[in-house]
Amino acid sequence: MPLHQLARTLTAQDLRRHRQLVIRDSGSVRSRNAPWLGAGQRWTVSHKATQIHAAVMGLGFAWFAQDTIRTELAQGLLKPLPLREGAQAYAQLYLVFADRDYAGPGAQRLAGILREQVKAACQGS
Repeated sequence: MPLHQLARTLTAQDLRRHRQLVIRDSGSVRSRNAPWLGAGQRWTVSHKATQIHAAVMGLGFAWFAQDTIRTELAQGLLKPLPLREGAQAYAQLYLVFADRDYAGPGAQRLAGILREQVKAACQGS
């Protein structure tokens, strides 16, 4: 991919000069933290699998959760870009019970697991 051929740490400006692969947003309001950079070229696709396939073919760059491209990374089909900033994305998580008193044991256990995992991940960073 041309971005890797630059052989240096990349900036947002570098990314804007290349094609970005974006999944069509089906929501009515696009998030301020949406991953489109305003790149000069953008290909919008409908599915994550199409986005991954296009990236493997070298048709552009995209942001992926590591677990969605684990196989492609292991096979050397994709590799992370050496970004100066923006290499990691963050999201706010909310756990909301419509009525905690009526949440069943499964929902309560899931909530506990989520809390434990988030706490462990935050302590590890």
